[in-house]
Amino acid sequence: MPDRSSPDHLLVPFAAADDACRAAPDTLELPALGAVLQRWYTTGPVRGDIHRYNTPHEQALASALGWAPRRDGTLPLAAWHAGVVNRPCAWFHLCHWTVGMEQVSLQPVPPSTLTEEEACRLWDALRPLAEEDGLTLVPEQPTRWRAEGEVFRDLPWPSLDRVAHRRLDGWLPNATVTPAVRPLLRLLNEAQMLFYTHPVNDARAARGLPAVNGLWISGSGWLSDREAATAPPPPRVNDTLREAVLQGDWGAWAAAWRALDRDVIAPWLEPAMPATPRSLTLCGERHYQTWHTQPPSDNASSRGGWRQALRRILPRRPPRASVRDILASL
Repeated sequence: MPDRSSPDHLLVPFAAADDACRAAPDTLELPALGAVLQRWYTTGPVRGDIHRYNTPHEQALASALGWAPRRDGTLPLAAWHAGVVNRPCAWFHLCHWTVGMEQVSLQPVPPSTLTEEEACRLWDALRPLAEEDGLTLVPEQPTRWRAEGEVFRDLPWPSLDRVAHRRLDGWLPNATVTPAVRPLLRLLNEAQMLFYTHPVNDARAARGLPAVNGLWISGSGWLSDREAATAPPPPRVNDTLREAVLQGDWGAWAAAWRALDRDVIAPWLEPAMPATPRSLTLCGERHYQTWHTQPPSDNASSRGGWRQALRRILPRRPPRASVRDILASL
């Protein structure tokens, strides 16, 4: 998909995480971010819940694109990314599942560790089983395939960023509660058995790499042609903090934040002129919050009732809290 993102709206996933903010040193200096948080306008955080299927950065992207409200876990990210309209889609991510004595966890397979030829062999193996369930598999990346099928129209599924490198307790959809997931859970089980003995994993073992022994689904839903036609340019997403948070490496998270502040945010601020509105959205694991160079206009939103209307009339600058405190509030 060509990059048509807006140069004037920067969105940062995993700008905060509970453990990261507790572990980050008090001396974490982010001068460019500090300038934004102290000088720009905000209407406050958009509050969420750590148990929501869709992460705050996915919710923030959906809001920026003007999508209609949807059931949690059904933001059509796979369809949007591929430019597919009026056809339900989802992503299939190749993963390494780890089964321990008391827990099951999964780790996404890094694209750099899987060749295109190996990915094609796995895709060829799974494709007939997917087709039996009425699904079309389209390779997008070596470790991510797009699945198209009616089952994804209103099917909630947790984001990969909710479960990567973490325990799956409570995240795997329940077929009793949502019967539509039953054939997909069966397909996940079949993929595990199919991949377990696949020659691709023999080659990976010889290279000292973990097996590709399962899949995870995310980004399920469908995008209307109207939403696709009227969507503004999406924000520019900077994902450099993601891996450190998912790996629980808080020293690396702090170092990545310093690099982001120095190499991305500071240069991005330099050419900004008063007549050029800019926005920065920071996303934690519960909430997200956006700051603007200019007060939001009265037409910024037509929904939300008197509270949102009052916020538009009286936009506020954030209190003079430290950068760390503001990040911790997300």
